[in-house]
Amino acid sequence: MAVTVFTHARVMQTMAPFSVQENVDVVVNNDSIVAVGKNAGSQYAGAKVIDASGKTIIPGMVCSHHHYYSGLSRGMLVQAGAQEDFIQILKEWWWRLDRALDEEALYYSSLICSIDAIAAGTTTCIDHHASPSFIEGSLDVIAKGMQEVGVRGATCYEVTDRNNGMDEVRSGVKENISFAKQVDSQRKAGKKPLVEAMIGGHAPFTIPNEGLELMKQACDETGRGIHLHVAEDKYDVVHSHHTYHKDIVKRLDDFGLLSDNSLLVHGLWLNEREIELINERKSYLAHNPRSNMNNHVGYCNRLRSVDNLVLGTDGCGGNMFEEIKIAFFKHKDDGGPWWPGDFANVLGRGNALLERYFGERFGRIEVGYKADLTILDYNNPTPLVADNAAGHIVWGMSSNAVESVMVEGKMVMENRSFGFDVKEIYAKAAEVAKRVWKKVDTITP
Repeated sequence: MAVTVFTHARVMQTMAPFSVQENVDVVVNNDSIVAVGKNAGSQYAGAKVIDASGKTIIPGMVCSHHHYYSGLSRGMLVQAGAQEDFIQILKEWWWRLDRALDEEALYYSSLICSIDAIAAGTTTCIDHHASPSFIEGSLDVIAKGMQEVGVRGATCYEVTDRNNGMDEVRSGVKENISFAKQVDSQRKAGKKPLVEAMIGGHAPFTIPNEGLELMKQACDETGRGIHLHVAEDKYDVVHSHHTYHKDIVKRLDDFGLLSDNSLLVHGLWLNEREIELINERKSYLAHNPRSNMNNHVGYCNRLRSVDNLVLGTDGCGGNMFEEIKIAFFKHKDDGGPWWPGDFANVLGRGNALLERYFGERFGRIEVGYKADLTILDYNNPTPLVADNAAGHIVWGMSSNAVESVMVEGKMVMENRSFGFDVKEIYAKAAEVAKRVWKKVDTITP
């Protein structure tokens, strides 16, 4: 029995029902929470004891949509043409980067994205991957980086025909199925996988009907749901109406791709009928405010109508303290009525998606929940109680306060230190990034 006891902590629940408990112990046995309360750890002789006096423990945060392949793009120095609309942004920037990725580049992307997430208090990243020059085995590489750092995750390959037609579609589907079966084999061997699988797709405008049919077959074969961009830009909507004479969501539903483990992303240009259908199917929709602002694609004015709304970054790092702030302030700037508690619930709802895939309970510091925890060194200058807990998340707390992180009952970062040489990894990543950038410069849109 591997028991860890956090003593004299403040325990804060970060989604409804919000609560704050002072001076309590949190007891973790293996990968789960087994006790929370005053002096709850006193009966566990021989346990590892961590003095959490003056610290605030919150459930680990979930980035519900990430792009690990963007890990080496920060400040990317390449020659690029005009980027005056969304399709130009994709062709001149992201679709050239993903074609330049190889196994080494992907491995270091995964490492640094995972490290950045943990350092920011994010314990789970749901990844959406593309590397057209390295498809087979690519998800294994992403999972390897996640596992070595210790972040929980899910990943998938984004099926698309944009480079090589149906051959590329089939390769992407095959990679999704292969990785899902590897995860299944871990479970059959009695192991709890740290990284789960989904069935990825780029966006409906790069997936023909044959591709959607193959994705549905992959979902049925693996028991997983889709992870797919929809209506990020109005072009996706126009393309669907012009080519298929259907709303995007209706097209997906006609192929049976909407379910309670489906994750759609962006949805800025979905109409009321589509939102209603998403809700009827109990599917999830990820909001990515920083990315939407960066790509100048607009604002999702139907956020409040989505039942299973979650929060992602679309590759803009794994810092969910930053993302929730920007989500809140952009919403207020757009005249929206939501308060910090509403966005805290959106962020926390990523845990419900995890439960669909891992089959266990996430997102609260209570008995029976998974021990994915973030320990903050947060000095609150005003009272911190249940009624204003979400206000402290948006207005006060930040990744600077993250001191330690536990995932699956293991301390993956303790006192702001990892169990490996972070500087060495970042130095090597910079070398790899420089090589990738040179390759990007040789790729034409």
